[in-house]
Amino acid sequence: MMTGAQIVQLSKDQLTQLTGYPPETVSKLAKVDDSWHVTVDMLEMKRIPPPADILAAYDVVLDGDGNVVSYVRTRRYSRGQPQEESAA
Repeated sequence: MMTGAQIVQLSKDQLTQLTGYPPETVSKLAKVDDSWHVTVDMLEMKRIPPPADILAAYDVVLDGDGNVVSYVRTRRYSRGQPQEESAA
């Protein structure tokens, strides 16, 4: 059985290979049935000054072996833009 830390690392590594963008942070990790759901924020465009950087949130689904089975960009935003908190 894989740990959450292993799934996070696998999701960042595979998403980097698929998109070509470097990961910034992970904002969600959840196990749903036999799959893992991870949200990774990726740096899509580096700008000067850094608060103008463009980031994007990607929702990634991995199978029980840690392989990406799907991903989708759900949000694109500037680093300096406040993020809305969703109600849980």
